[in-house]
Order: sequence, then structure tokens, then C-alpha cells
Amino acid sequence: MIKVLVADDHPVVREGLKRVIEKDSGMLVAAEAGTSQEVLDRLAAKRPDVVLLDINMPGRGGLEILQQIKTHYPSLPVLVISMYPEDQYATRVLRAGAAGYLTKESAPSQLVKAIRKVVGGRKYVSPTLAEKLAIDLGSEAQFPHESLSDREYQVLCLLASGKTVSEIADELSLSIKTISTYRTRILEKMDLRNNVELARYALKHGLVD
Repeated sequence: MIKVLVADDHPVVREGLKRVIEKDSGMLVAAEAGTSQEVLDRLAAKRPDVVLLDINMPGRGGLEILQQIKTHYPSLPVLVISMYPEDQYATRVLRAGAAGYLTKESAPSQLVKAIRKVVGGRKYVSPTLAEKLAIDLGSEAQFPHESLSDREYQVLCLLASGKTVSEIADELSLSIKTISTYRTRILEKMDLRNNVELARYALKHGLVD
């Protein structure tokens, strides 16, 4: 029996994922978590075989939680699930140690297959993502956004999608001042002047739809 920890801050999403998982007689949801601290607490208490982790967790965020999980449980497979398209986050989470990346849109049809694959010690990526990774490996060029920290990259994508600083602060459970600081750092690191240039850059490089 494969024991799954489902980590998402929305109870309705957790319930939907749980239903998909438990349709398979060889799997069960051993624990659920809605915050970063709950993820770490449930890991210690339940010892699941795989973690299904939403990238957009409040507070520390999914990428930071992923790094913590890999530090304390290096052999535990983490399958990241997100509402964001593969182009935005997949490469970054795989580099951070995730065993796979799945969009919530494709989850109902691919989730069980993806879980079995990562529990078996392999990586799960879609054919489209596999092609992108192969292209990236063949290129030594580094784009400006690749120098950003995980949190800065997350803020970049949200700004480029048209969200205001206050909306992002609310979504990430951070202060407006903190998000403003991230915005300033992003513009400096990427040599951009304002949100318009930032949005153009993101569109050009496929970071937003």
C-alpha cells in the first residue's frame, strides 16, 4: 500500500486529490497538510511513501518546503502539483529535487500514474516537458530570470500575470513591504525598469500565458 501525504492549502483541492488517489486500491492518503509547518509535522508522524506538494503554499512556499523535505528526507519522492503551466516552474522544481511536476489541470488523468512512477524511483515529466529539458541541457546560455531565488521567481511570475503587490502579499501571506522589496530586487537583477518591461520579458520567455 502506497501512503501519500497531500499538501495543499485548499481543503476542496485536497479532497479532490484524495478521491482520485483512493480510487486506486493500492494507495491511500495517510495524511493531509494545509501549511508548511503541518507538512513537516505530518512527515515526522506518518512517514509517507510520497509527498504530493502544491507549489503555492502560504508562508514559506512550496519550493522552500521542498528544499526542507529533501534536506531531512533525501530519499523521499516529492511530486509537485501546481496550477501554473510547466514552462513556469517545472525545470526549477526538478533542479530543487522534486521527483516530478504535474499541473492540476492534468492531475485527474495522470496523478496515479505519476505517483507510481516516482515511488518506483523514477522521474515523472510530461512529453512536452521532457523535450524542453532536453533543449535546456543542450544550451549553456543562462537567462536573467534563472539567477533569481525561488521566492523572487515566484513573485516575478505573479507580477507578470498582472497581480498587484498587495494581491501578491495576500496570496503568499507576506507583507506588502516584503513583496515590494522582492520586486525591487527582481528589477535590479534583471536590469529592468518597471512592471511593463517585466511583463514583456515574461511573455517573451514563456513564463506567463
